[in-house]
Amino acid sequence: MTLDRLRDGVRDNPWISWGVTLGIGLLAFLIRIVNVGNPRTIIFDETYYAKDAWSLLQFGYEAEWSGANVNEQIAQGNLSGLTTNGSFIVHPPVGKWLIALGEAGFGMNSFGWRIAAVVFGSLLVVATIRLTRRLSRSLLIGALAGILLTFDGLAFTMSRIALLDIFQATFLVAAVAALVADRDHHRHKLADAIEARGWTDLRGEFGPLLWWRPWRWVAGLLFGLAVATKWNSLFALAAFGILSVMWDIGARRLAGAGFVSWTAILREGLTAFIALVGTTFVVYLVSWSGWLATSGGWGRQWGAQNPDHPWVAAFGTGLASLLHYHQEIFNFHTGDYMRQQTHPYNAHPAGWLLMLRPISFDATNAIPVGTDGCAGPETCVRVIVGMGTPILWWLAAIALVISVIWWIAGRDWRFGVPVVAVASLWLPWFASADRPEFFFYAITLIPFTVTGLAMAFGLLIGPPGSPGRRRGAIIVGTLTGLVIANFAYLYPVLTDGSLPYSQWLARMWLRSWI
Repeated sequence: MTLDRLRDGVRDNPWISWGVTLGIGLLAFLIRIVNVGNPRTIIFDETYYAKDAWSLLQFGYEAEWSGANVNEQIAQGNLSGLTTNGSFIVHPPVGKWLIALGEAGFGMNSFGWRIAAVVFGSLLVVATIRLTRRLSRSLLIGALAGILLTFDGLAFTMSRIALLDIFQATFLVAAVAALVADRDHHRHKLADAIEARGWTDLRGEFGPLLWWRPWRWVAGLLFGLAVATKWNSLFALAAFGILSVMWDIGARRLAGAGFVSWTAILREGLTAFIALVGTTFVVYLVSWSGWLATSGGWGRQWGAQNPDHPWVAAFGTGLASLLHYHQEIFNFHTGDYMRQQTHPYNAHPAGWLLMLRPISFDATNAIPVGTDGCAGPETCVRVIVGMGTPILWWLAAIALVISVIWWIAGRDWRFGVPVVAVASLWLPWFASADRPEFFFYAITLIPFTVTGLAMAFGLLIGPPGSPGRRRGAIIVGTLTGLVIANFAYLYPVLTDGSLPYSQWLARMWLRSWI
């Protein structure tokens, strides 16, 4: 029946559902927070974001640090290197403000600048469970996705270091989850409207416009926060904005609107644009309020120094300065300077899904026996490697192919969500592959590939009462156990653990990982 199909959705007990979700999220938090303050020094790109976050707290804008060995001074509690001079930055401020919240609560130390990543890494697990549960219509499959992501090495490591990408990933997964919730909400309201008229379908008419779409506005807010963390989130906003309107067309067709369902592109596309793109723009602009409200940020005085420029006449000195600043940031990302750079951990995006080139965030080599926890019998190393759990990533890559087939050939809309997400967040990187790119950017991909893997596992288990359900459950349980065991084996190289050189090498399964 048409109305029943429109009202399809999850029907589990919300108390049990949220209890399971938060329980797995708490497990992820506890695993991630253990010894998160170690090492106590600034590592990798924390040199930008931890320091930028602290200056945001002090001045409202990112400022320069000066002095010899400034990172070592910060580790010792000496913050005198912070100046009031604006620093040129190349990413928007939301992620740094979140890091700043941790520093405000716990101080300018390794725990303070990493605790926000721990919280958001745990929220990423929660958001992935809710997304997968709604897509699969199964709490079991949602919980399975959460457990798999909890024990992914890259998601774990990125939850313990003060970089921006974990915040971006969390906002993106939550935004997509909100749009999927909007799809269900819209269809349910459409069914209610048809039933209120005493009809069984739309009888070839478009039907009533349903203006109140709260989940779509929530998605706009979350996409705005994602874009205000890293710009490439715009690709996901565009892709899912289009997909959301296509879902509206599909809902009208299912409800019996016939050909006129395509007019949803105009009738509902405009409100979708306002809710998603309009909200994103407002959130993004507000994220720069600290820079706009102060006078010391990099380029803040450009408008005042160029009063005759057309931008100043059109937008005023503050917004014109901000627009010029964005032009400088864009030129930095796309200009010759970045294309001329090299890096030993450069990873072409073609190899990300198979994890061909992980990255080392921190390393101490040749630790003598009897020092720094090295028990021997050979010299030791300490490393923090940004790498996924290999078994999980390789299974998820296979599941992504299955998702493409099931979406297109099987005409199952649910598998289109991870496919569109991965395509929008992965493929654009190929256009800039002539500059250094890093595997840890793929943190935005793994929640969606894990979603696809969990739903593929759901196909393997089968519906209740199916003859092969027991066998499928055994296979899925075994593979999940292998993922957890693989994570446990890698744990020392994810957490700066001391390992004899041979034991470290044994964990580097591919030569390209070294």
